[in-house]
Amino acid sequence: MNAIHRLGIGLAALGRPAYINVGRVAELPPGRSVEMMREATWNVLDAAYAAGIRWVDAARSYGRAEEFLGGWLTARAPEGVQVSSKWGYAYVGDWKTDAPVHEVKEHSLSRYRTQYEESRERLNGHLSVYQVHSLTEKSSLFQDVPLQEALAELAAEGVRVGFSTSGPGQADTIRRAMTLEVSGQRLFSTVQSTWNILETSAEDALDEAHRAGLHVLLKEVLANGRLAVRPPAEVQDLSSKKDVRPDALALAAALGRPWADTVLIGAVSPAQLEANLAATSVTLEPPELEAMARLSIPPGRYWAERSSLPWT
Repeated sequence: MNAIHRLGIGLAALGRPAYINVGRVAELPPGRSVEMMREATWNVLDAAYAAGIRWVDAARSYGRAEEFLGGWLTARAPEGVQVSSKWGYAYVGDWKTDAPVHEVKEHSLSRYRTQYEESRERLNGHLSVYQVHSLTEKSSLFQDVPLQEALAELAAEGVRVGFSTSGPGQADTIRRAMTLEVSGQRLFSTVQSTWNILETSAEDALDEAHRAGLHVLLKEVLANGRLAVRPPAEVQDLSSKKDVRPDALALAAALGRPWADTVLIGAVSPAQLEANLAATSVTLEPPELEAMARLSIPPGRYWAERSSLPWT
C-alpha cells in the first residue's frame, strides 16, 4: 500500500484551544477562538485530503473536533474518508487554555450511550469506528457485561468497535482486550495505541493484534511533538544525513512497522502537515532502524515525562 494511504489525521490538537503538544502554539491562530480553530481544522483537512489521506480520528473529549469535522464532511462531501472517534472522556475545559481540568474520564454504560448519540449527531452519519478512549486494565469495562453488549450492538449498525490505550501498561491492556467476546464474537476489531521511537513497549502486543485481524492505529508517533522540536541527537544527526526534518524521520520509523495499519499525525497547520508528509519518501536501512530502536526508554519514565507536559 502507498505510504500516504497508511496515514491519518488526528484532531486532538485542533479541536480545542489547549493541548500538550510541543511546538503547536506558533502554528495556531493567536486568538484561538472557535471560529479560528474551525478554520485551522478545515485548512488541515483540506490539505490532508488533497495529499491523499483518507482517515481522520477525533474524540468526544477533543473539544469541538467532531463538530468541526462533521461540518467539513458535509461541506466538502469527500469520497472514501474513514472517520474514527472515541468515547469515555468528556471535555470540561470550557474553551479556556488555563482551565484547571480539561477532560474527565468515565467508562460507564450511561457515558457511552450519551456520547455515542453526541458523536452520531456531530459527525452526520460518517462514523466508521467508535473506540473506548484510553482503556486500561483497571477499566470497569472489563467487568461491565451490559456495556460490552451495548458496544457489540454497534456492529449491527455497521460501526466497528475499537479501543485506544495509554500509559505504561498498554501491552497488557491490548492482550486482555483482545480476549473480550460477546455471544462468541470478539468485541474489538481496532486498537489505537501510543508508539514512537521512545515508547516501543506495546509493539509486540500490537503485532499480535494485527496478526489476529485487528486494525492497528498508531498515535503520538512524534511523542506529542517532542521528537520534532527537541529530538535526541541521534535522530537529529540521521535526519540531517537524510535531508529531512526529525518529525519526518520519526514518522518514517512508524511507517516502517509492517503491523501498523494506520499512522496518525497531529499536524495543526498545512505547513506542519507538509513537513510530516516527507516521511513517505524516507527509506530507513536496517542499521538505521536498529540505531533508533536503541533510543527506546522505559515506559514508566516515558509516561511520567509525558504527564509533566503543560496544556498550552
